[in-house]
Amino acid sequence: MRYVSMTSRNIGMNLATEQYLMNDKDFGREPLVLFYYEEPCIIVGRNQNTLEEINQDYVREHNIKVTRRLSGGGAVYQDLGNLCFSFVVPSDSEEFGDFKSFTKPIVDVLHKMGATTAEVSGRNDILVDGKKFSGNAMYSRNGKTFSHGTLMLNVDLNVVADALHVAKDKIASKGIKSVRSRVTNLRPFLDKKYQNIDVPTFRDALIKGLFHVDSLDEIKEKQYEITPEDQKKINEIYEQYYNNWDWVYGKSPEFTLKRRKHFDMGTIDARLDVKDGVIKNIKFYGDFFGPEDVSALADKLQGVKYDHDVIAKVLNENGTQQYITGIPTDQITDLLA
Repeated sequence: MRYVSMTSRNIGMNLATEQYLMNDKDFGREPLVLFYYEEPCIIVGRNQNTLEEINQDYVREHNIKVTRRLSGGGAVYQDLGNLCFSFVVPSDSEEFGDFKSFTKPIVDVLHKMGATTAEVSGRNDILVDGKKFSGNAMYSRNGKTFSHGTLMLNVDLNVVADALHVAKDKIASKGIKSVRSRVTNLRPFLDKKYQNIDVPTFRDALIKGLFHVDSLDEIKEKQYEITPEDQKKINEIYEQYYNNWDWVYGKSPEFTLKRRKHFDMGTIDARLDVKDGVIKNIKFYGDFFGPEDVSALADKLQGVKYDHDVIAKVLNENGTQQYITGIPTDQITDLLA
């Protein structure tokens, strides 16, 4: 087995690195284990409706990066208190969907670190004392499979609830919804000597445990370091997928969105049909006033990306007061997206 400790703290770049190492590098039949952690971000599953899974206002206000991964499953929030791991193996060496086999080496090390009640539960979770601290997902292509997962060591749990919460009446969607589970951080369940452990030290402890060594110096030859040539190709993948609006949002299933709010100058009730992340149809209802037919404003938004900044640009360029008088354009933008 070989390992990689990624240096990037950008989730998109790390997912691009994972994808590159799986699809473009040949390690023969030797398993590869990857470790990475990143600044605050939300990663939605391949088949999810991104707009449904995130609290857009909160995400925008807190500069939380949003991206989509190749694998299925639900949306997850990560920050610098979370460690990700990924095993890359030949597809014929493990059965697709057998998360227990992939995660067992990690669970075994965690047992030795004091989390004796850690166990794989359900389809793809790892629990400790019945609470979830790890979610896992899987992807196969061209004879290889990767299984990647999270390890919530010391994540800000308050943000988890805020960033992934969407009001029930906000969207009626055909997308796959994330399962909200009781979650916990792992650190309190580790032995006393690990109670203040940080993520890099935790990562190194896992690597040493997986390779059954006392020092990383003993396995220098097992570490693969990303080369400048590798990085060029990784950058291309990053731009094609993880930093690409169409990949992150445009893959969202079709949905119908209702945005309603009462302002001092009237109530706006906007109904939108969005497909592939683009507004296909929009109608405004409400008891507001305006000298011109509001359907003309709706026409200007058809075919526009369902993105806060894009909608703001369209509304600011065309003006809103002639259609919805007395309600500031920025507040209408915030209501719509």
